[in-house]
Amino acid sequence: MSDFRYTAISALLTLLRLTGATRALAPAFRGRGVILTMHHVRPARDHAFAPNRILEITPAFLEEVIVLLRDQGYDIAAMDEVPARLRADGPPFAVLTFDDGYRDNAACAVPVLKKHRAPFTLFVTTGFADATAPLWWLDLEDAIAAQDHVTAWLPGGPVILPAATPEEKKTAFETIYWALRPGPESALRATIARLAADAGIDPLIRTRDLCLRWNEIRALAADPLCTIGAHTLTHPMLAKHAAEIAREEMSASKTIIEEQLGREVRHFSFPVGDSGSAGPREFSLARAAGFETAVTTRPGVLFADHLAHLTALPRISVNGLFQRRGDVAALLSGVPTALQNRGRRLNVA
Repeated sequence: MSDFRYTAISALLTLLRLTGATRALAPAFRGRGVILTMHHVRPARDHAFAPNRILEITPAFLEEVIVLLRDQGYDIAAMDEVPARLRADGPPFAVLTFDDGYRDNAACAVPVLKKHRAPFTLFVTTGFADATAPLWWLDLEDAIAAQDHVTAWLPGGPVILPAATPEEKKTAFETIYWALRPGPESALRATIARLAADAGIDPLIRTRDLCLRWNEIRALAADPLCTIGAHTLTHPMLAKHAAEIAREEMSASKTIIEEQLGREVRHFSFPVGDSGSAGPREFSLARAAGFETAVTTRPGVLFADHLAHLTALPRISVNGLFQRRGDVAALLSGVPTALQNRGRRLNVA
């Protein structure tokens, strides 16, 4: 996320809060519920260069979010409850979801969740649990962090970027990421793998260090508060791939998790989850794979109309760059996402 966009979003949330717009408009825009997206939960790290900070929150802030939800009258519900909750005209509900399957979720988030008896869903990428798939966005960060300059093969040809200072590293990250992100995922992954190799990084060691293994996932799954969902085999942006690959990533991950846990897997999370990574084709494939629900990262709250689109559910990101109670309260109102979605309740095209 660029500094400009961060500043603009922060200013909008502050303006909505200070003018009372979120409080006044929440009855019209809050909907029936919300699904919150989280990734890492761990103590804050004081790194000047941390482009993936957006994906991590502290345990204290997770607790603050749970307290805020209950202060505002939300029931914290399991993913299994979503269809019934959308049908019922009851109190608002919130679902807490954690993507990828990080070990810090067990170490830092679960104690907070248990303290507050808060149900949660962990979406597992099987290749991370097997330590066979790389966390490429972290590999890019660490490859740049480890070098004073980086050589990257981008669509326009090779570039050499300075990376001696935190600001240079940030510029290098954004230059490489945004040059590669719109194109084929194979090129993105190959370029980042080459950068990681140049920096002496073994991506699979990182995956083993950061991600839960199957014995740890089984231990979490034994807790009644925990629901395990699927998040593909290798964390691809599914819309960039042929239908047969997307289908296999969904169906096979479901089967593997069911075999590991001995229980049905009913819920799915689209990796990356924006409109360039999951669209109508993927929503249909998720239904065909047997998932009752599937969640995106398209921003939005839940309305009864989402009953007809249970494999295209929006979420609100609990963002590491916005760890303020007031910002989350503004997002829960549904007003910021209504503005972002131009007043549309559904964003499933």
